[in-house]
Amino acid sequence: MIALIQRVRRAHVEADGEVIGRIDAGLLALVAVQPDDGEAQAQRLLQRVLGYRVFGDAAGRMNRSLAETGGGLLLVSQFTLAADTRKGMRASFTRAAPPVLAERLFAHLLEQARARHAPVAGGRFGADMQVHLINDGPVTFWLEAH
Repeated sequence: MIALIQRVRRAHVEADGEVIGRIDAGLLALVAVQPDDGEAQAQRLLQRVLGYRVFGDAAGRMNRSLAETGGGLLLVSQFTLAADTRKGMRASFTRAAPPVLAERLFAHLLEQARARHAPVAGGRFGADMQVHLINDGPVTFWLEAH
């Protein structure tokens, strides 16, 4: 699984003109599922997202995690993160999981995140979404769980 995490001052996601998820300061995580992923990869990715040190400590160094700060987490599925862009002018999505698997694992990730952290909001799998954010820093990291 892949997550592109962004430290945000606030973020929300809309689908069909309606806000379906909103957080204040915390992390926005765009998430892609790959064909060989399972619940173990979802658990590892969640552990990394919650524990990755991206927030400043008293000295201003990135030494604090989302779990420590209690900030919000907004999870949004984005299969295009798994694209193979190494050649040509059009992405290949052979490295993205089939929709049935991806939807199941994204739902599992969201459920586990809600059980371990608050507040957690999510996008709608497979929907045409508009993501609004104020990136803080900007601070953006690519995380993978194999």
